Amino acid sequence: MAPTIVGQGGTLLVRKLPSTDPTRVFVGDVVVVKDPVNTDNYFVRRLAAIEGYEMVSTDEKDEPFVLEKDQCWVLSDNENLKPKEAKDSRIFGPVPMTDIVGRVIYCLRTAVDHGPVQNSHFSMRKDSPVLEVELDVDEMAKRDKA
Repeated sequence: MAPTIVGQGGTLLVRKLPSTDPTRVFVGDVVVVKDPVNTDNYFVRRLAAIEGYEMVSTDEKDEPFVLEKDQCWVLSDNENLKPKEAKDSRIFGPVPMTDIVGRVIYCLRTAVDHGPVQNSHFSMRKDSPVLEVELDVDEMAKRDKA
């Protein structure tokens, strides 16, 4: 996976998902998900698999398994992190779809370093009208300089 949101700082525009319908995210989307260890915290991770996907480990000792109904698998985009450092499903396992808060659709770090987040093709198409209405990049750049 290509890195999408690198480093610290900046502002993320998140399209909140109704808790009654967490199926509005798709494999490949960057999502905000509740930390399964400390539910007061949130992670930004890429949705790698959803219910019905078979998960196979690179470790031959691990048995393959299929994600159950309303489960998903999230991964860190940072390929430089070791699995233990990434704090993703490789450590804590499947996550309930209801723990997904929303889809990250835009990242703004500075007036010149910003842009839409690369999500699944379907989500990119659904989110582009939202970005056009909600996002005035020129106005954000003016505020960042002030």
